[in-house]
Amino acid sequence: MEFIINNQEVLAQLPALQPNGIGISSSSQPFIEANTIQMPVQEMKDQHIIPVWASSNEPLISHSEFIEATWEQVHKQFRNETILKPNIRVSHPIKGRIPEAKHKAAKDLEPWEQTIYYERMMFVIELPSIRDEVNGNLLSLTIGGVKSYSLDNLYSKRPSGDQHFQLFIGFQNKVCCNLCVSTDGFKHELGIKSASQLKYAVENLINQYNASKHLNRMKSMTNMELMESEFAQVIGRSRMYKHLPEYSRKDIQPMLFGDQQISTVVLDYYKDANFGTEIGGSISTWQFYNLLTGANKSTYIDSFLVRGVNATDFTAEIIQHKMGTKRSWFMG
Repeated sequence: MEFIINNQEVLAQLPALQPNGIGISSSSQPFIEANTIQMPVQEMKDQHIIPVWASSNEPLISHSEFIEATWEQVHKQFRNETILKPNIRVSHPIKGRIPEAKHKAAKDLEPWEQTIYYERMMFVIELPSIRDEVNGNLLSLTIGGVKSYSLDNLYSKRPSGDQHFQLFIGFQNKVCCNLCVSTDGFKHELGIKSASQLKYAVENLINQYNASKHLNRMKSMTNMELMESEFAQVIGRSRMYKHLPEYSRKDIQPMLFGDQQISTVVLDYYKDANFGTEIGGSISTWQFYNLLTGANKSTYIDSFLVRGVNATDFTAEIIQHKMGTKRSWFMG
């Protein structure tokens, strides 16, 4: 697998990663915002309870184990690169209390009497020494995953019960912390039974990913323009898409962004300092793509990667329509 560059000048400016997750964090800005909070991995290990399979009381793979398994494989595959500590976002807290506090009012609970874990978690690990530029935007390689316990059947019997994980490898736009993920760098709903299987899945994803191909695909987005009228056509039909009869949608490239995200795209078309334009102006499909990935930050964790990949595929079809190689329903 061929990667980009190892910029020693940049590396010299970064503090070295230390054990136990001490060091500079991947992404100083949130890569996802919707209903999430940042969470240190050590706090997850020390303070969060671990869900179990109800029938056997055996523990599931915890969020921290998922992160550590990925971290181990990233270090194994990229020994000579700078690797930043994981940036972790969690949502949907599941609260509880110890038996001795069952009669207490919630406001009277002491911290040691409360239990918690988070149903959904997403993390990214950034490798700033593997980087390139697209249209003046610095991109750095990023690896991570999503875990939502809501997708697991916790009442199934072990050892047949699988846990479901999502893994990705792609690039992060450092101008805005938008994540750029393609189909080739995404594993959706992996059924995993053990931490060793999880490590193997991470290793396979890294080895199969073609960074140069992904970068070239993004660079090609800078060569095509969308006029305001064309942008309006795409936005209008994107709103119409979900209301089409099911038989009509089957041959159309899906648009998975909801009304809230589409409204954000329209707002940023005129307001975003990096990817917007003035009234009557045009934008490149690279700008359009980043408007989509920026709006994706308001998506819940469990839908984030699916919509991120959809942004890539959707923009690719717009480009193909403009080139005359494939008709897009969204362009009329």
